[in-house]
Amino acid sequence: MSNSIQPEHSDFPEQSTTGDASARTPWRKFSLWFAGSAVATATALLGFTVAMDPYGVFASPSHAPAPIMDVNQRYMYPQVARSGQFDSAVFGTSTVRLLDPTRLDAGLGGKFANLAMNAATPWEQTQLAALFLRQTPKARTLVFGLDANWCDADADSDRKRLTFRSFPPWLYDDDRTFDFLRMFDFQSLEIATRVAANRLGLAKDRIRFDGYEVFTPPENLYDLARARTHIWAGKPDVSPVEPPAQPAATVTANWRFPAARWMETLLRAVPAGARVALVFPPTHIAAQPRPGSEEAARQAACKRTFAELGARYGATVLDFRFPNAVTARDDNYWDNLHYRMPVAARLTDAIVAGLRRAPVGDPDFGRVLAPGKS
Repeated sequence: MSNSIQPEHSDFPEQSTTGDASARTPWRKFSLWFAGSAVATATALLGFTVAMDPYGVFASPSHAPAPIMDVNQRYMYPQVARSGQFDSAVFGTSTVRLLDPTRLDAGLGGKFANLAMNAATPWEQTQLAALFLRQTPKARTLVFGLDANWCDADADSDRKRLTFRSFPPWLYDDDRTFDFLRMFDFQSLEIATRVAANRLGLAKDRIRFDGYEVFTPPENLYDLARARTHIWAGKPDVSPVEPPAQPAATVTANWRFPAARWMETLLRAVPAGARVALVFPPTHIAAQPRPGSEEAARQAACKRTFAELGARYGATVLDFRFPNAVTARDDNYWDNLHYRMPVAARLTDAIVAGLRRAPVGDPDFGRVLAPGKS
């Protein structure tokens, strides 16, 4: 009998790796196919978006901008500024969006774009104006609409620089190197699809190529009673304060208007020979400070600050935001900020007259705070 120890036999069959490898192969092939398809699809979609260039990233004097196919002006207007098609422009908010570039062209010469953006902050406006000036070395005429927020003491605070609307700083700088990667999102793809539809004749421009849009309702639908519910919402008191406030020197010494510094930076960058108008648009008296109040005194000080800037840099400063024959009439407005088309035409003509150093027209509508260059 042999004393050698025999190997024990397991009750389980030996494991085979061949079957497992065969089972994993289809999954591996599927995973590779899926990953490759995803990469190919993403690349194709990015390529389509870049080719359509929905934001006009590559716009230049030698490359026409894309049609404006979205109403988000913060994304759409940089291409207009960069296009080289315009030597003059309007900047501001909806209170100057109704200034028609073609009417300004006729009155002042040059080629105007209206680059006013809804609810734009002073900081946002200066970013667009600075881009326009960098791209337009022979700028001819600039018109700035100065809303009350230009007089805010905290205009330079973080919460006042931007609004809830997205602002893309990458569209306002001069480095285009990696901008195509920023278009890799559903918003850009959607707008690119609209651009493609426009080029195929299947969709109209959302906004005219020069930035102009009549955003107010048709004039034939105007309803004074309804307008008054918007104009007088909150029941503001517009009666004069008696006696008028007389802020102490210690109070006025602390008044600050930081946005004026941004305007000064822009005025320094304006080419020699270009004309500039700083315009306080005609909001309804319901949206103005109560006459005789301390806030009215502060607003007047702000206007003097911009008038001094205008005098220093040869800009024309025009004021339409005070109680007058236009701003006191409800039937001139849709709400307390937005005037009707006849007022828009009248305002445009008054700005043209001011820049040409001609009489503004009705002195009870506008007044010249600084006459500008001769």
